[in-house]
Amino acid sequence: MKKVDEAEVLGNWWKTSIIDMEPGRIEFRGHPIQDLIGTVTFPQMIWLMIRGDLPSLDEAALFEAALVAAVDHGPQAPSIAAARMAITCGLSINNAMGSAVNMLGDIHGGAGEQCAELFYDIDEKISKGLELQEAVKLGIDGWNATHGKIVSGFGHRFHKPNDPRAPRIMALIREAASRNIVSGKFAEIAEAVQREIAARRGGRPIAMNIDGSTAAVFCELGFPPPLSRGLFCISRSVGILAHSWEQLNQGGRNKGPMPPNYLPKFEAD
Repeated sequence: MKKVDEAEVLGNWWKTSIIDMEPGRIEFRGHPIQDLIGTVTFPQMIWLMIRGDLPSLDEAALFEAALVAAVDHGPQAPSIAAARMAITCGLSINNAMGSAVNMLGDIHGGAGEQCAELFYDIDEKISKGLELQEAVKLGIDGWNATHGKIVSGFGHRFHKPNDPRAPRIMALIREAASRNIVSGKFAEIAEAVQREIAARRGGRPIAMNIDGSTAAVFCELGFPPPLSRGLFCISRSVGILAHSWEQLNQGGRNKGPMPPNYLPKFEAD
């Protein structure tokens, strides 16, 4: 019987190319931690950990802009409300943050992943010879057939007809494209999708929201769709932490989703 090398078996159990660590030494993707501390930005560090290389300063700046744009949307956002309610129930900050991040599903916070899938699908159609407008129409048709009439990344219950974050993000993508940092093609796709949805609504404008605009950034930078969701979680965690801390300092006990003098309407089955 072949002798089992237990050290090799154990080493392969959590095999990773992200970190190489032993007593007195820590390296991330081949970079000693002491060489990274004080020399790279946090967005560059996120990129390095996920993708294995360091972005240029220009790539990191565009990446950072998307992260900054999504940090918070106030207590009316379910994730923020969940964090604040959790604090008033006696949970610690880390528990409140965990509760809030778990609210970032397919509709709230996770829509960027779905939007990125749509953008990549349209880009693939263009690469096969379709014109932008035709590719967008077919892409939206396919989306509607699978997911329904609401296209993730577009429309907002508060910001009508414009989400103030999206135009700024689109402008930054265009500026980066003008300097060949990114291609700019996903900004064109995103804006073409926005126009097509508006046309299908009888010409009524529709906002590109934070999920759509940041998805355009992440696609421009080459991130796979699932990472659009993960990166949104990182970004929104900043707002979640801030609101958790604020609620902790404000006090309050067992704070529900509505003031106690307002009750849900009862309807008999």
